[in-house]
Amino acid sequence: MKPKQPSKALRLIIFWAIVAITAFMLWTVYSPQQSLTDVSFSDVINRANSGQISKIEIQGDELTVTPGGESQATQRSYKESGSSIYEQGLSTTAPVEVAIVKESDTSTLLWNLASIIIPVLLFGGIFYLMFRQAQGQNNQAMGFGRSKARLYGNEKEKVIFKDIAGNNEAKEDLVEVVDFLKHPKKFRDLGAKIPKGVLLVGPPGTGKTMLARAVAGEANVPFFSISGSEFVEMFVGVGASRVRDLFAKAKKNAPCIIFIDEIDAVGRRRGSGMGGGHDEREQTLNQILVEMDGFEQDTNVIVLAATNRSDVLDPALLRPGRFDRRVQINLPERIDRLAILKVHFANKPAEESVDLDSLAAKTAGSSGADLANIANEAAIVAARHNRKKINNNDVVAAFEKVAIGPERKTKVMNEADKELTAYHEAGHALVGHVLPDSDPVHKVTIIPRGGTGGVTWFLPPEDRNYTSIIEFKDMLARSLGGRVAEKIKYGADRVTTGAGSDLRKATDIARDMIIEQGMGSGLRDLVFHEDTGGMMFDRMVHERPYSDSTAKEIDAEVQSLVREAAKRAEAIIRANIPSLEKLAKALLKKETIESDEVKELLADAKLPKEAAQY
Repeated sequence: MKPKQPSKALRLIIFWAIVAITAFMLWTVYSPQQSLTDVSFSDVINRANSGQISKIEIQGDELTVTPGGESQATQRSYKESGSSIYEQGLSTTAPVEVAIVKESDTSTLLWNLASIIIPVLLFGGIFYLMFRQAQGQNNQAMGFGRSKARLYGNEKEKVIFKDIAGNNEAKEDLVEVVDFLKHPKKFRDLGAKIPKGVLLVGPPGTGKTMLARAVAGEANVPFFSISGSEFVEMFVGVGASRVRDLFAKAKKNAPCIIFIDEIDAVGRRRGSGMGGGHDEREQTLNQILVEMDGFEQDTNVIVLAATNRSDVLDPALLRPGRFDRRVQINLPERIDRLAILKVHFANKPAEESVDLDSLAAKTAGSSGADLANIANEAAIVAARHNRKKINNNDVVAAFEKVAIGPERKTKVMNEADKELTAYHEAGHALVGHVLPDSDPVHKVTIIPRGGTGGVTWFLPPEDRNYTSIIEFKDMLARSLGGRVAEKIKYGADRVTTGAGSDLRKATDIARDMIIEQGMGSGLRDLVFHEDTGGMMFDRMVHERPYSDSTAKEIDAEVQSLVREAAKRAEAIIRANIPSLEKLAKALLKKETIESDEVKELLADAKLPKEAAQY
C-alpha cells in the first residue's frame, strides 16, 4: 500500500517553523541585550576614585559602569582576569557602589545547543530532500504501470443528451446503454446480460467523445476516459499492466463507464506488425480482450470505444461478448447542422440578420467540429472589425475561410496572370453551369485563396446520399474546364501548371469510379478495393488485389474517362465562347462574382449536342 504523504501545506509549515527557530536561536546568541559604549578600564578606575561613577556591576570580567548624574549613559569596560577590581586600583574608600552579578549560563547554553541543533537540522533537511527525491523516483517507477485514465463524474455541470444537437439515431441507440446502467436488475430478472462494450464509429469531429460523456451524465455514473495511445510505452508489459489497473479501478467504482478513445491505436488486427506476437501493442490488445471476458456477470461496467477506422480493428475485439453494440455516428444532415449551429451561436452575440438556415444548407458534408470552427471564426472576424455583434457578412466570411481557405490579398499577380486565371475559372464555371447534373455555381473569384490562384466553388442544393455515373462524369468535365479554357484561349502549347490540382482531382475521381464503385465500361460491376490501413506485411505481400493485366485495364479505363471529360468540356466551351469572354472580363473587373450574377452572365450558354451524347 502506498504510504500517505503529508500535504504540501503541512510541509511548508514545518519548513518555515524550522527556519524561524534557527533564526531565533542565532539572534539570541549573537545579539547584544543593549547597546553600550566601551571605555578603558583605567579611565573607569580614575573616575570611580574621584567620585564620578555611582555604580559598577561586575559579571565575570565585564563591568557595567553607571556614571554619576542621570544624563550620562551606561558604559562598559573589562577588567583583567584572575584578580578583583580593588587589586587593580579601585580604592576601598571610593564613593562608588560595587555589585557582583552572578554570571548567566543562558548564552553559553544556547550557543552549545545551537552548535548541536543547527548542524543536525541542516543535515536532516538535506537528507529529507534526498529521501523525498528518491521516493518520488521510486513511486514514478512503481506507478509506471498504473492507468493514466482520467476520472469524470463529479462535475456540477454534466453533459447529457439534450446538450448535444443532432445524432438522434445514435442517441436512441445509447439510451438503452443508459437504461442498463440505471436499472440493471430488470434486465437480469429477464435473463438478459448487460452488454460489455459499445463501439462508436464515425468520421472525425462527429461527437463520439461527447456522446460517451453524455451516456455517463445521463446514467449519473463515473466515467474513466483514456486514449488508446496512452496504454503503450516503450517498455514491455506496461500497456497490459495499465489495462489491468484501469479495469481494477472500474470494478471498484461500478457501475461506471470506461471510454477508450481512438481504440484503433491498440486494437488493430494482430499478426501484421513488425514485432509479431511479441509486439507490445498486441500484448496490450490481448489484455483488453481478457479483461472484457473476465467481467463478472454482476459487474455493472460498460466499455465505450471510439474510432473512425473500424475496418482495421481485430475481429476478436468485435465479436459478440466483447463489443456487443456498434453505434454508427454519421455526418449531420441539414436539420441537424442547423441545430448544431444554433448551439454554437447561442453564447455569441449575433444580429437578427444572421441566416443560420442558409449556412446549414451550404455546409453539406461538414462535421460538428467543422460547424463549431465556423462559429468561432465568425466571432473572430467580428472582433477583428471591432463589432459588438456578429453579422451575416462575418458568418459568410468565416464559412468561406474554413471551406476554401483565407484570401491572400497581399499576393500581387501581374495582368497576364490575372487574365489567365480569369479564363481558367470562367472555364470551370461555364462547364459546370451548362451541364444538367452538375452542382450549381456558388461563387467564382480570381483572388488567391489558400494554395490556389483562384476558386470556382460549386455547392449542392441539398444533401446527397448517392452519386450516379453521369454526375461523376459532370464532375470530371467541370474539373477539366479550366485547362480546356486555357488551351482554347492561348493554344495547346501555352497551358500552364495552374490546372495541376484539377488534374489530380479528376484522376482521383476516375480511379474511384473504376476501382471502388464498379462504374467502368469494360470492368462494370467489378470492385478492386485497395486496403490503405497500413498493414505492413499485408501491404508488402498483397500490394494490390488484382493482376498486372487488370491494372493495365484499370489504367485504360481511367484514361478513357478523363479524355471523355476533356472532350465534353472542350465541346461546351467552343460552343459558348461569347459567354466565356463575358464571364472572364467580368472577373477581371470585379475579381469575385456571386452565384446570381454568374447565372445572369451565362444565361445564353447552351449544352451542345456533342457534349450531351456522353
